[in-house]
Order: sequence, then structure tokens, then C-alpha cells
Amino acid sequence: MENKLTPAQRVALARHQERPGTADLIAALFTDFFEQRGDRLCQDDGSILGGIALFHGRPVTVIGHRKGRTLEEHLAYHFGMPSPEGYRKAQRLMKQAEKFGRPVITFIDTPGAYPGLEAEARGQGEAIARTLALSSSLTVPVISIVTGEGGSGGALALGVGNKVLMLENAVYSVLSPEGFAAILWKDSSRSDEACDVMKLTAADLLELGVIDEVIPEPAGGAHTDLHALCKTLDGILTRELNALCKQSGQALAAGRYKKFRQMGAMALRKERP
Repeated sequence: MENKLTPAQRVALARHQERPGTADLIAALFTDFFEQRGDRLCQDDGSILGGIALFHGRPVTVIGHRKGRTLEEHLAYHFGMPSPEGYRKAQRLMKQAEKFGRPVITFIDTPGAYPGLEAEARGQGEAIARTLALSSSLTVPVISIVTGEGGSGGALALGVGNKVLMLENAVYSVLSPEGFAAILWKDSSRSDEACDVMKLTAADLLELGVIDEVIPEPAGGAHTDLHALCKTLDGILTRELNALCKQSGQALAAGRYKKFRQMGAMALRKERP
């Protein structure tokens, strides 16, 4: 692991234009991926990519944020910021996974939920809340991996897992460093300073008990060697799925509930002198 990088440098790597996204990881890690679109209520939101796939022959449901590569894709996917339809599509996929007993694997990479007026008018907060409630109660294994940016409730909606993992140079926080600096100091240019105090790196969050494991990246960042990264991810997913699939559905749901109920208490205990 590259321990010498500053939090601001890790934020830059998490946002790197060439950093592997959900589509790249699905193509490298799974076979027979069948994308499912639409929320069955309004429309499809391309910023959430999801469907069913095989992982070493095991049927799984895969859901993740999608930012896109080109300017056209960035605009179409709101730079990876989902609208209510995206979260309702995620709910649809989770319910289907529950019905057929498929583990759920989520990839988190978003600055946050789309903040546009139309998203709020169509129930953005309600859609996120229902996704959180549903994922909390699933009786199938849920593994969540923060692969890039993990921003606010837009990220947490896909982050209620039995195991929550983070790539080494990913970040996970209540809002962006720029937003933090603008609110706290009325100066968004102090974002590098905000990175130092927000405790948003994988190492910070592992110490605070927010995540369960840090996944090492190739030297220079995940974008430098997708094959090596996915080889590491493949081994970790295999290990975690094998362990979680041995548990009963009731134990999985209860364990996930207990994990998140204890999270704040664990962080407070670590911060006390």
C-alpha cells in the first residue's frame, strides 16, 4: 500500500478520469452479465448500472454507480449522480435478488445523489431512504465495495453490506471536500485542508470501524493495472461470498443490522482519550 500519499492525493486518484468504473469491473470479474433497466415506474437512470451475472458459476446480482468516460456519457449519467429512478431500479434488483436467493454485490463511485430540482420533485430523499431500508432487511449476502468516490447518502444507499470494503485510494465521506470547506470555512479553495480533517480515506475508515477491509491497489492507482486489481478483487469476493453464503438469511440480516447500529459507537470509543 502507498502510505505516503496525502488524503488530497487519494481524492485525486479516486476521481481519476481513467479509474476503473462499475462497467469495467463487471466486464473483468463476472460472466454472462445481463443488464436490467428501468424502475418499472417512470424511466431508466443510466447512472445506476445493474443486472444479474455469474461469478465463478454462482448467480449474483450486481449494482453500481456509473459515471461514464466521454463528455456525452458524463452528461447522460449526471457524472455518476443517480436520480430517484436509479435508486428505485436498485430496489427492483435487490427485491429480485431476495426472491431468487442471489447474493448482492455493489460498487460505489458517486459524488452523491443528483441534486437537481426535478430529482427532488420526484422523491429523491424518499427513494434513498427506501433503498437503505430494503438493503438493511435483505436475507441474502450483501458485499459493498467503495471503488472511487463515496459521497453522502447517494453512496450509502448502496453501502449497507454485510461486508463493506474499500479500494486503497477510494474515499468515503458525508460530502465532498469542496463542500465541506465551503460550509465550514466559507472557502471551497481550502478543500485540500478539508481532506486532512474529514477522515475520508480507507485507512481512516478502517480504523474507525466504518469499513471491514482495505483492498490494495497497483502502484500509481487502480487505473494503472486493471488486471492486477481484478485478480485481487476476485480472491476477496470469492472468500467473502463463500463465508457469507454459509450463514442463514436471518443471521445475515441480523448481522448487518448489528454492524451498522454499532458503527457510531465504535467510532466514538476510538476517538475518546
